[in-house]
Amino acid sequence: MRRSGSPFTGVGAIALKEAADHMTSARMHMIMLLVILTALGAVYGSIGRLRDTTAEDAYLFLKLFTVAQDPLPSFAAFLGFLLPLVSIALGFDAINGEFNRRTMSRVLAQPIYRDAMLFGKFLGGLIVLAVSLLTLWLLMVGLGMLFLGLPPSGGDIVRSVAWLVVTLAYAGVWLALAIALSTLIRTPATSALAALSVWLILAVFWGMVAPLVAGVVAPVDPLEPASILNSFEWRQAISRLSPQTLYGEVTGILLDPAARSVGPLFMHQLHGAVIGSPLPTGQSLLIVWPQISALIAAMLALFTAAYVVFQRQEIRA
Repeated sequence: MRRSGSPFTGVGAIALKEAADHMTSARMHMIMLLVILTALGAVYGSIGRLRDTTAEDAYLFLKLFTVAQDPLPSFAAFLGFLLPLVSIALGFDAINGEFNRRTMSRVLAQPIYRDAMLFGKFLGGLIVLAVSLLTLWLLMVGLGMLFLGLPPSGGDIVRSVAWLVVTLAYAGVWLALAIALSTLIRTPATSALAALSVWLILAVFWGMVAPLVAGVVAPVDPLEPASILNSFEWRQAISRLSPQTLYGEVTGILLDPAARSVGPLFMHQLHGAVIGSPLPTGQSLLIVWPQISALIAAMLALFTAAYVVFQRQEIRA
């Protein structure tokens, strides 16, 4: 029997309802308070270091995002570490929470398909993440202009906005993972622990796992210099299975116009180049386009997995 009407009927209503619920929840208020306080600490540390930099530095404004002062991390590193926690908090009970509250059958009894419900919940989480990231970005721009007395150039704005969009895609990967686990696991606490376990492995331990696996797959032979490069390539490929590694490489290229490679530089890459000269924004995007594509692909793959599982689940009143 064919269904009638668009499968996306009600997506907007569900997305706005989810976004409103997240923005008014005490859980989200506590998480965002922690994020803002930590971000302010990172900005304060970077501004303290940048005040000692000469005003002739062409990349002074972009360094607001990457310069750190011990023991505080840089703003970009802070987002790479804590943004997955915000995304997991938004999505770990997106589907199983409806089952536990016994509201799933009531929602689907309306003229709303499962497609619209799942996509609306994902879109609502992305809206909250986008608003939060835009707020933090505007806060960074305002504090930079206030304390450094230096307005950003057009190139700085384009690069930082491109980085902001990539950051949203990075957060979307973890949101899609949380929703997928919420669809697969019926207990919200268990799905939250599963998502946090994946984040802990990929964010903390993966940097230690990648060299070990690369050493087994491609051991280094001191008598063969080519084996060193081969082992490094394997290590880099394995480490890129972590979204945090991909995000760090994109951040390093987009927020540093002088960067020309995410790995070691070879002589053919430096041919005709003026050392220290900035790359155009388009060229920087081309360098990290594979990493950006991988983040988007991971987000779509996880959402597709959640979609397939949700479509096959039995829902009873």
